[in-house]
Order: sequence, then C-alpha cells, then structure tokens
Amino acid sequence: MSHATAVHPNSTLTPTGRLKMVERHLNDGLPIAHVAAEFRVSWDTASKWVTRYRDHGEAGLVDHPSTPRHWPTATRESVVERIEALRRQLKWSARRIHLHLITGGIDPLPEQHGLATGEIHPPVRISLRTVGRWLARRGISRLRDLTPNGENLRTTPSVIEAERPGAMVHLDVKKVGTIPDGGGHKIHGRGSSKAKASKRGAGARVGYTYLHSAVDGYTRLAYTEALADEQQSTTAGFFHRARAFYAAHGISIDRVITDNGNNYRSDLFHQTVTGLGHRHQRIRPYTPKHNGKVERYNRLMVDEILYTRAYDTEQARRQALQVWVNHYNYHRPHTSCGDQPPASLAPATIDNVMPSYI
Repeated sequence: MSHATAVHPNSTLTPTGRLKMVERHLNDGLPIAHVAAEFRVSWDTASKWVTRYRDHGEAGLVDHPSTPRHWPTATRESVVERIEALRRQLKWSARRIHLHLITGGIDPLPEQHGLATGEIHPPVRISLRTVGRWLARRGISRLRDLTPNGENLRTTPSVIEAERPGAMVHLDVKKVGTIPDGGGHKIHGRGSSKAKASKRGAGARVGYTYLHSAVDGYTRLAYTEALADEQQSTTAGFFHRARAFYAAHGISIDRVITDNGNNYRSDLFHQTVTGLGHRHQRIRPYTPKHNGKVERYNRLMVDEILYTRAYDTEQARRQALQVWVNHYNYHRPHTSCGDQPPASLAPATIDNVMPSYI
C-alpha cells in the first residue's frame, strides 16, 4: 500500500525543490538562514530537510506518511472477519453484532462456514460505531444489499441504452442569457460603461434565450432551436418540428424522455406526444442522469460554441449555433458512434448537407 502524499503542483518544496535547497547549504556553503530566506521558508523547515538529507540521503526528502507506526486500538482482522460473517450468514444488525462481541462466546454460524470452529471467543473491546463502520466499508450495511445466502446483491448501475433509432428521444431546455446588440461583457468587459449601457433604456431588457434540444438516444442525432420561451405551446411546437427532422432521417420515435419541467408536465405537451402515437416518459425527480444524453449534449454546446467566442449580437450566436449543430450531426466524430458522426447511424441519409465550417 502506497503512502505517497499528493504534492500541490505549485508547491515550492517538492522533493526536487528540497534537494536544491539542501545543496545550496551543503554545496554552496550558504548559511541555513540565507537559504531559508531564498526559498521563503522558516529556518526550522530548512534545517529539518538538511538534517533528513544528512541522515537518509535523497530518500529522506520524501514526505513521511501521517499514519501511526503503531496502532494498538486498531480492530484486529480476525474480529472484522467475524463481523462480516455474522452479518452475511445470520443477518444480524450492527447493534446485535456489537452485543455479541463485547459479551464473548461461540459464534452461531452454520457448520459449513469456515469460521464455525466452535471456539469460545473472549469479549472484544469495540464500540457500536466501529461495527457500523466496518459494515459500511464492506458494503453490507443495508440488508437489501445481501441475498438470502449472504452474497452481495448490489450491482453496478447499468447504462441506459436505446435498442434502435427512435427508441428513446431525449428532450431538454438550456437557458442562456441573451447577448445585447453591440455585445456584452465578453466584448466590453464586465462592469464597463458600455456593457451597462447595453442593458439600459426603454425595451433594453436583455432577458434569456431558451435552447430547446432533442437527442436520439441511439444515433445521438440532435435537433436544436433557439426560442424566446419555454411555454407549453412553444415546447409542443418544437416537438412537431423535431419529429419532422427525425422522420427525414428515417427515424420513427417510440418514447420521448423529458425531465419534470412545467412545460413537459403540461397537458398540452403530453397530449401532443401521445396524440401522435408516442409514449411520454418523465425521469425520476432530481435524477438528471436519466436524461444524460441530452444533458451531455447541452454541455457540448457550452464548451464548443456558446461561450468559446465573443458575439456582438444574439443573432450572430444563433447563426453560429446552427452551423455547429450541422457540424455535430454530419461531420463531428462521436465516440458512441464508433468515431463517426451521429448521422452515420441514421436509417436514411440526407442530400445537400451543408459543409462543416467549424
């Protein structure tokens, strides 16, 4: 087990820096006080590393582990094995295991178990909290994580994957601040007079732009529109246009996955989706990973187009966004598509695709 201590990347006294400091004293003959002032450390610190170097060489310049050499109160491995066996085989609670350990006696384990030796154990000095900690460390603090035979029931979370194009289409809205005419603080500087002037006057309220996006869970093909709001009627209209976009690529939508926003919980949107023969499924509240395909797509928009350059108008950013969406769908390689663009997995191809200008 390694006890190496993580060193801050900007730290002055890394092992290499300590060696340089020691050599300034031993090889160049500078007094420790002068070396300490040069490296901006105390005299005690400089003296400590010089002493360690004299005693142990360069190995002494590495940080020592902070764990104690001797730990008399540490729980013995044999006790930890008994705690785990009593939990897995008898389904005992932490409190009952603790009471059994501090009382002592024979562990009532099944005869076929390796620890069922019939030995009379002496009382163990251990706290209830320590028993609970060891159960948590072994991943068996909850009974629902154990099978009737005492085996682990907890499994690795499965990845949500679509079986075919259109099986799951994820929808979401990304809210971003509108760029005022003439540019905002990215051009003029935050708090500057020009940036403030762009937000003043009648009708100069900046407001927000709502980026409605749909992502097919199988092909990762995306459709995005910058709209003025996220009302139920706006969202329903966006879905109609997104559905036509996917139909042009030969994709028939089965399920529509959304979060629990007001626009997606509205009767109008739900009736729009189900009236067209699709299923509408809302994710578990406060669990955005269930809509992770479109959430990751939103992050890509932020990292690759929305804030990577300064725009002087909102219209300029919207035009750049449409170019980027075209680049994403038809030119940009995607790891989940075998390093091919998302459109490569669509059943139908589109002619006259705009070239990539990214």
